[in-house]
Amino acid sequence: MIIDSHVHLKHGNAARTEYSAEAIVEVMDAAGVDRSVVFAMSTTTRRSVEMAAEAVEQFPDRLIPYAYALPSYERSVLGELKEAIGELGFKGIKIHIGECRLTEYIIDPVLELAAEHGVPCLVDFGGDFASTERIARGFPGTKLIVAHFGRYLCTDAALIERFIELAESCENVWLDASGVVLAWTIEEAARRIGADRILFGTDGPHPMPDLVTFARAPLKQIEMLELSEEEKALILGGSIAALLGL
Repeated sequence: MIIDSHVHLKHGNAARTEYSAEAIVEVMDAAGVDRSVVFAMSTTTRRSVEMAAEAVEQFPDRLIPYAYALPSYERSVLGELKEAIGELGFKGIKIHIGECRLTEYIIDPVLELAAEHGVPCLVDFGGDFASTERIARGFPGTKLIVAHFGRYLCTDAALIERFIELAESCENVWLDASGVVLAWTIEEAARRIGADRILFGTDGPHPMPDLVTFARAPLKQIEMLELSEEEKALILGGSIAALLGL
């Protein structure tokens, strides 16, 4: 089974682009993806839960919901996250450094909640290695998914190496391969930390050059790696299925 571990109902780009559940599943069908983890950014935690819940209600066998953790001046969002995980069956929490600072007095309560409920946090650290290391080592009971091997579209091999080294020393760290342009680093990571801690993702939908071609590209990237078929199967779906208890 192929599972895309990184799909947006709403993106964090300047246009705050939204995609319907129908559009996402249509792309999945065309690209050959069986299931996808979905979440919304650029909105409140409450609205992110509503959007993901509505999408999963439409396609319960295809879509897997994550909640988006974003601090609010109106109220604590911890209750909303607890409800999403405990009552609505959400499988994880999405965090993005572009909209949420990762300092201890802001994000640590969310990391503690994730550990209590046994769900992973998918975090886009934007290349901030210091914050990644603080969280990975400071919260060994929290399952931490590092988006994009540390930084989206990163061409700095030395920086990616630091994130791989961190995953080597912290068994609570998984690496999300969406937006990775140095394909050989995925092979390197698989050999060093195991394919069972590397996750396939598209970071889609995206219209360039078109929705389906964009989704197929990272899938082909994994298929072309010099890894065993068993390792590829883990990256393409087995790893995230095990992590989420699917």
